[in-house]
Amino acid sequence: MLRRSLLWLLALALMALFVRAGLWQSGRALEKDALLAASASVLAERRPLPLDEAQAAMPAWVSIDGRFEPLPALRLDNQRRGARVGVQVFRAFRSVDGVRLWVDIGWRPLPADRRVPEEAPMPDGPFRLQGLLVPPPAAGLAIGPASSPLADGGALALRAEPTVLRAAMTGTAAAGGRERVLDDAVLRLDPAMPLGHERDLDLLANTLSPDKHRGYALQWFGFAVGLLLLSLFLQFRRRP
Repeated sequence: MLRRSLLWLLALALMALFVRAGLWQSGRALEKDALLAASASVLAERRPLPLDEAQAAMPAWVSIDGRFEPLPALRLDNQRRGARVGVQVFRAFRSVDGVRLWVDIGWRPLPADRRVPEEAPMPDGPFRLQGLLVPPPAAGLAIGPASSPLADGGALALRAEPTVLRAAMTGTAAAGGRERVLDDAVLRLDPAMPLGHERDLDLLANTLSPDKHRGYALQWFGFAVGLLLLSLFLQFRRRP
């Protein structure tokens, strides 16, 4: 009797774990559905918001006047476009209001030896950048260092964490010390602008789609139901 009770406790614990995993996957699917819907609405209108307002309403369309800073590029590793693997390239930008942020200027493939290609300096002069202000790309599992230095003085990031974005944003302060570093948002540059590399505004390019999350949720719920049926069968089967 005690053995059977312990087995039921173990089965119930596993079922609870499976259900929790299924609910988490379902929640992620709903979050990404909402993100895609919000992004589609923003891209349909493309109505620029002030930067402060855009930060509170991400994803949001913005138009920012300023200059690129003469800082080394920040690259985000393990970024895919179809079957190809490469890096996403970010360049530092300072707005006329003293706001400093990273601008995603596009994706570059890596060669077979994974040597990170050098980046040319960004054009000098004032720019008006337009694009989608979004949170940094999802970090995934935090395994190993978040970034490592490159020979050109830049950094190769495995995770676009706020600490990485802020640490890479070196350089001189704005006139009068008036500046603010955005470490919780990046600007996905409008693909129509003649700057940078191959790019688009797909927010889920390197992560699971809502449908895949729903598929995993069904699997976890299926495991829970299967374990319940197996436990009931073993509980009530006739013994010879």
